[in-house]
Amino acid sequence: MLVSLKELMQEANKNGHGVGAFNAVNLESVKAAVMAAEETGHGIVLQYAQVHEPLISMEEIAPLMLWYAKRASVPICVHLDHGSSLEACIKAIRLGFTSVMLDASGEEYEKNVEDTATICRLAHSVGVTVEAELGHILSSDIGLGETAAKTEESYESVEDIYTDPETAKDFVTRTGVDVLAIAFGTAHGLYVTKPELDLDRITKIKECIDIPFVMHGGSGLSKEEYQTAIRNGVRKINYYTYSSLTGGEAVRKALEGKTETDNVFFHDLSIIGMNAVKEDLKRVIRIFNLEV
Repeated sequence: MLVSLKELMQEANKNGHGVGAFNAVNLESVKAAVMAAEETGHGIVLQYAQVHEPLISMEEIAPLMLWYAKRASVPICVHLDHGSSLEACIKAIRLGFTSVMLDASGEEYEKNVEDTATICRLAHSVGVTVEAELGHILSSDIGLGETAAKTEESYESVEDIYTDPETAKDFVTRTGVDVLAIAFGTAHGLYVTKPELDLDRITKIKECIDIPFVMHGGSGLSKEEYQTAIRNGVRKINYYTYSSLTGGEAVRKALEGKTETDNVFFHDLSIIGMNAVKEDLKRVIRIFNLEV
C-alpha cells in the first residue's frame, strides 16, 4: 500500500525501529525492494535519487515505483532522494511521490532554511512529507577527520561537517521539516577506510529536536552500528551501494567458467542480480527492525 513517509516514521517511532530506504534505478531494483519488504513483512521507502538520472529519468521510473507500491501487501513510501531544486521536488509531487527531499545542504545556511521552508509549505498543503539535510555527508573517498582539511571543500575539522545540535533545532523550528538527514560520520559510496562515527551526536541532536533522523551513506556499517544509531534516534536508513555490489557479484559468479560458445541470456542475468539484491535487502530490513 502506498503511504507517506510521515506514516512510516510514526510507526517506527512507536516501535523504536528503523526503516530501510532503497534506491530504484530500474524495474529489477523496484521488484527486489518490494519483494524484500513483503517477504519480511515490513514497510520500506522506495526512493529515486536524482543522481541516477543518467540511468533512468524520474518520469520513467515513477509509474513503476507507484504501481508496485500501491499493490504491495506492506506500507511503502515513494520518495525523492537528494532533490536538487524546488522544481525537482514539485515535479516529484506532481508525479505522485508521497515524500520529497530537498537537499540544499551545500547552500549557505539561510538559503537552506528559506528553500526548505518553501517546499515544506507546498508539500504539506497536499499531504506530502519533507526531508532535508543539515551538515555535510561526504563521499567515502573524500573521508573525514584529518583528511577533511585536505579536500577541495576545505573543512577545518569534523565540527565543520557534522550536524550541530543547536543549529538543527533552529533549522527545524524555522522550516517545519518533517524528517532530518544528519551528518555524524557516514558517507556516500564505498568505504575505503573504517568510518569514524559519532553516534553520541545523534543523542545530543535528539535532545534538541524530537523528529525522525535519517542516515545517509548507510551501506557498509556493522549490525551494531546500525542498531545503536537506531536506538539513538535514526529512523530512516538509506542503503544502496552495497546491495548493488551484491547483485553485481552474483552476476559475476554466474558467468564464471562461461565460454564464447555458451549461451548467456540478459534476462537470466537480470533475474540473478535481482534475487541477490532482494536477499541482501531482506537481511538489512531485519537488522533495521532489530530482529537479529
